[in-house]
Amino acid sequence: MPIKIPDHLPAAGILEQENVFVMHDNRAYSQDIRPLRILILNLMPTKIVTETQLLRLLSNSPLQVDVDFIYTASYNPRNTPLDHLVKFYETFDQVKEKRYDGMIITGAPVEQMPFEDVAYWPELCEIMEWSKTHVYSTMHICWGAQAGLYHHYGIPKYDLDAKMFGVFPHFRSYTRPVKLFRGFDDIFYVPHSRHTEIRRSDIDKVPQLRLLSESEISGVYAVSDMKGRQIFLTGHSEYDPLTLKHEYDRDIERGLDVDVPQNYFPNDNPQQPPQVLWRSSAYLLFANWLNYYVYQETPFDLASLQQD
Repeated sequence: MPIKIPDHLPAAGILEQENVFVMHDNRAYSQDIRPLRILILNLMPTKIVTETQLLRLLSNSPLQVDVDFIYTASYNPRNTPLDHLVKFYETFDQVKEKRYDGMIITGAPVEQMPFEDVAYWPELCEIMEWSKTHVYSTMHICWGAQAGLYHHYGIPKYDLDAKMFGVFPHFRSYTRPVKLFRGFDDIFYVPHSRHTEIRRSDIDKVPQLRLLSESEISGVYAVSDMKGRQIFLTGHSEYDPLTLKHEYDRDIERGLDVDVPQNYFPNDNPQQPPQVLWRSSAYLLFANWLNYYVYQETPFDLASLQQD
């Protein structure tokens, strides 16, 4: 089924070339159904790349998905053209009277800074508080997950001795069935690229939280509240096949001492094309979130949303 995005969004052409069903505004208006309304707070510096990655995965949904983008007004993005932001993005003040079925808060390259030192931290906290009453289910990704767990539950992040960099095997929690991982293999792979971590010992201290998935190598991966209104993912299932390669090449060009991403290049040889081990699970992850945590649960009238 289609994902509805604004006319002329750069991601549209890329997705159409990949045979992804994209519905533009003018066609969507003629359909007499209520689409799922999804808000994306894009904190990544390469916003156009991140838009394409997320829209590709959201397109694998049972219903029409209507996407809005916002960025933080308290920090001016330096890597995205201003005309792109003006044309396709809004600020929080422009959407805060609306309600959404789902929301995605992306990662950001600020993980080694204390949360309170991030320029847009007060605005992000306001948005996360607002999401509790105006969004049914919010998915937090990588630093966005660390920020959400810290803001909502006081869970800290910890510096790693070395960057967690590569594609790592994960397993599901077997204490209870997990809808988010319905249909997953017993072992599945997720890309990670981060210098900090959250720890299971801190998650276990919070009775409102549930550990959904972890890795013996990369640690905690997926956490949620008991109703799935807040979901936290420490990895990057949305990454393209070449994203880790681009990050590795960038760091090498900067003269940084960085290890080759694990389980990514055949024989750990960066001269070889990387192998994609996470594509099918990434599509299934986003489809499960949209179906079981958004579409099946959200009220038809979004005005009736209440905080649990």
